[in-house]
Amino acid sequence: MLEIKVMNFTEFNTEELYNVLQLRSDIFVVEQDCVYLDIDGKDDKAVHVVGLKDNKVVAYTRVFKPGDYFDEASIGRVAVHKEYRKFGYGKVIMQASIKVVKEHFNCTEIKISAQKYLTKFYTDLGFNTIGEEYLEDGIPHIGMLKT
Repeated sequence: MLEIKVMNFTEFNTEELYNVLQLRSDIFVVEQDCVYLDIDGKDDKAVHVVGLKDNKVVAYTRVFKPGDYFDEASIGRVAVHKEYRKFGYGKVIMQASIKVVKEHFNCTEIKISAQKYLTKFYTDLGFNTIGEEYLEDGIPHIGMLKT
């Protein structure tokens, strides 16, 4: 079972922050072979949803209140360690993140910028595509909205 920890940026200790940034870098920079600035100056505004298995960070998202990223609340940097994807932790961390939006921001409308190949994954969580496909850091993306 995945342990979920919800925290603000200032609540991270050094080791927790390092582990989260390492997971994000492993996936979004190395695995996806994409040179981009993951540390974008927005982490201090986010609520961080961390998934732990045996005290190891294996899943993660960051959640923003309406107006901090998009006009709507948003969830981004959705990451699950490669070795743990087969356990459904992506769904677990997203469900926890959707719950954070409802409980912390008292809203249900969530906008995401989804990698195109994950459209079905997000559709199964109640998101619908909006707009046209676009490239973000060289990777096909699509806007999605959950109301």
